[in-house]
Amino acid sequence: MLKEGIHTDIVINASNGSIGAHLAVLSSRSPVFHGMFAHNLKEKELSTINISDMSIEACEAFLHYIYGNIQHSDFLEHRLALLRAADKYDVADLREACHESLLDDIDSQNVLERLENAHLYQLHKLKTSCMLYLVKFGKIFDIRDDLNAFILSADRDLVTEIFQEILSAWKGF
Repeated sequence: MLKEGIHTDIVINASNGSIGAHLAVLSSRSPVFHGMFAHNLKEKELSTINISDMSIEACEAFLHYIYGNIQHSDFLEHRLALLRAADKYDVADLREACHESLLDDIDSQNVLERLENAHLYQLHKLKTSCMLYLVKFGKIFDIRDDLNAFILSADRDLVTEIFQEILSAWKGF
């Protein structure tokens, strides 16, 4: 239905393209979408939703999730964008699926980005896993240059938490 564009009644404008969707499906899966169309907002009047902070590819993955037919590879490729969309449009099961998926493959290349997203979206298990990876497993030394740059630009509360975790771990030595 989505792929063929059969009876679409809403257009979603992403940052680099547009796609048709079904108001009833969006409204049934997201209280935010439901609210947009339950009231006389511009989205209802224009039959358009602007999601300018998401690429068309990520938007398609988001819609495929909402419609219940996302490919695993698309989910993995776009999971950070999907997490943002899940948070923004209050799709709780997608938010949890992204959270669980992000726990699976923490490594030196992505740990700081994951930590920042965990802080931003209040993903406590992900934050704990990232801290454990950095501090308890000693990976903080492997990425010290990236960590220094991260500390200069990250949220102050998050930096404080990192330092508290480091101090707490060092007390045990």
